[in-house]
Amino acid sequence: MQLARPLLTTALVTAVVALLSYALPGDWQSTGVGVCLLAATYWLVLRRDAATIRHHGLALGGIFEPVPIEPRRIARGVGQSLLWALLAALVFFPPFWLGFVGWWSPTRGFAWPPVPPLEAFLTQVLGIAMPEEMFYRGYAQTALDDASKWRVTVLGASVGVGLLLSSAVFALGHFATTPDPARLSVFFPSLVFGWLRARTSGIGAAVLFHAACNLFSAYLADGYFPG
Repeated sequence: MQLARPLLTTALVTAVVALLSYALPGDWQSTGVGVCLLAATYWLVLRRDAATIRHHGLALGGIFEPVPIEPRRIARGVGQSLLWALLAALVFFPPFWLGFVGWWSPTRGFAWPPVPPLEAFLTQVLGIAMPEEMFYRGYAQTALDDASKWRVTVLGASVGVGLLLSSAVFALGHFATTPDPARLSVFFPSLVFGWLRARTSGIGAAVLFHAACNLFSAYLADGYFPG
C-alpha cells in the first residue's frame, strides 16, 4: 500500500521524538525535539532539489531552496503568511476563548497579563512551531497526500488524506510525550494548520498561526490562573 511508507516514516520519527523527550533533561527537551524534527525534514526533503522543496511547501520565500536569496520574495512570503495567520486568529481565537472558559471553569475573572516578550515569540516560532510544521505539514502531509488520489476542496483548499493522518499522528505524538488525554485535542488546531498549508501552498502561515495558538492559550492560562 502506497500510504504505508510515508505513514510508517511519520510514525517512526514521532516515536523517536517522544523517546528523546523522556531522555533529555527538562530544559533541553524542546530544543532536542526541534532539532530531531529538523534533521528528519532535512533528510527527507530539504537535501533535495528546489522543485521538491517547493512541492512540500518548505521554500519559505526561497530561504530553504538552493537558490540565491531574494529579499523581495521573502518579504512577499512573510506578508502573505502574516495575513493568513491573522485571518485564522480572528476566526478561531474568539470561540477558543469561550471553549477555554467552558472547559476549565475559572473561578475568577480575566486579569490581563503582560504581553509575551519577543523572546517568547521567537521561541514559539523558531523552536517549536517551525520544526513541527516543517515535518508534519511539510513532509508528512505532502507525502501522505502524494500517496493517495483522494481529494476534497474545503474553503478553497484542496486537501487529502494527509491532512487527517498527519494530524492524527501529530496528536498521538503530543500524547506520547505527555500522557494526558487533553493533549489529543491538538488534533483539531492541527487540521487548521494543515488547511493553511494546503490553501497557501506553503507552511509559513501554519508556522505563525501555530505559534500564535501556543502563545494565546498560555496567555489565557496566565490571565485566569496566575502564579
